[in-house]
Amino acid sequence: MAAVDLHCEIEGSPDLPPVVLAGSLGTTLAMWEPQLRALSGTARMIAVDHRGHGRSPAPPGPYSIADLASDVLALLDTLELERVSWCGLSLGGMVGQWLAINAPARIDRLILVSTSAHLPPPENWIERAAVVRAAGTTEPLADTVLGRWFTEPYAREHPEVVSRVRAMVVATPAEGYAGCCEAISELDLRSGLATITAPTVVIAGRQDPSTPLEHTRAIAEAVPGARLEVLDPGAHLVSIERAHEVSALIGEHLRP
Repeated sequence: MAAVDLHCEIEGSPDLPPVVLAGSLGTTLAMWEPQLRALSGTARMIAVDHRGHGRSPAPPGPYSIADLASDVLALLDTLELERVSWCGLSLGGMVGQWLAINAPARIDRLILVSTSAHLPPPENWIERAAVVRAAGTTEPLADTVLGRWFTEPYAREHPEVVSRVRAMVVATPAEGYAGCCEAISELDLRSGLATITAPTVVIAGRQDPSTPLEHTRAIAEAVPGARLEVLDPGAHLVSIERAHEVSALIGEHLRP
């Protein structure tokens, strides 16, 4: 499938080292607002919308992780960036792993958050794609998804944050969401993890039901030299729920 022109927003001086941030299925680049605020003084932060999300095009699916990664490579070429660090959460982390395995010359440092190299069973993702296509909207899944993204105490104490993230999910085009579900259904990057040479940190939420701790631990154990940081409490969107700690871990990992 041909690459699409990804929408991105850039914060920070072009003289600073570039870092690409890519988020979860069903979110937009707005999910990275805490990190953009915290880190744009020390890095050139490039937040992107995956294909089918936010202001990026939503071509007909199905997609593959390789398709999403080809979009990124095209964007890097457009921005004339030979090499970047990568910070990806969930779907963004899957794309980051693919890039680090298949385009290692383009990835400097790697930050993988709440993600997996293999997330079966595929039938669950195919069913989810069918549900949103039939409804023409992600609305039927929104509350279930949100219930897995934040710990219950955080959601109770920050209803405005949950509402804002829910709006992102509901605004995601059904075809874009479904196509990315199909990409995840075929995901299996496990055999390539040992070939990753980029210095890697893996960040997990201990209470994350979407990508449970055994998934992030498996990545950290397979990637040479990687380390695992577990935030407790924390569910799937730890970049929001534990924004200060995640920003600090990213900043620490980016320092030479």
